[in-house]
Amino acid sequence: MKIVFRIVWLAVLTGLGVWLWTMIFPSPQKIIRQRLEAVARRASFAPDEGTLARLVSAESLASYFSTNVEVHLDVPELARITTLDRNEITQYALAAGSKISNLNVKFLDVDVTLAPNRQSATADFTVEAHVSDDQDLMVQEMKFTLRKISGEWLITRVETIRTLSILDFEPAPTPSIVGA
Repeated sequence: MKIVFRIVWLAVLTGLGVWLWTMIFPSPQKIIRQRLEAVARRASFAPDEGTLARLVSAESLASYFSTNVEVHLDVPELARITTLDRNEITQYALAAGSKISNLNVKFLDVDVTLAPNRQSATADFTVEAHVSDDQDLMVQEMKFTLRKISGEWLITRVETIRTLSILDFEPAPTPSIVGA
């Protein structure tokens, strides 16, 4: 009976040790997912937020990006921008906040792929944005490239992923009847 108790106690201590290790030293994928969740929270704002709160949120949002970010957007109503610095990111976030009263952003199905050198990663996910009182959701596939800079995972590239649409397909040729 003592041996069973010792084995159970050892299993519990081992499980507790593994859990504690993962809490103290999370994987890079987990850290990146947490940072992307924070980016989505910072990009979101409520209609009752004041100007100062939106400024703080916009500056906090920009801190998740590297000093120069490559941006490749293929989204209607938005210009294709190639490079932004943190100040420009802050300005765009503030401009969006002045034109839109409410924005709720979520990053869904985040898939993080770590490079072999463990210093860069890509995150593929779906952005779901609910704008103001609009009933429709804006949904867009995105890919972020992140690099570990001074111990922090910062976004260095943002790009939209073009998904399949009915316009991407050519109609199949009509089969001809041979011998008719």
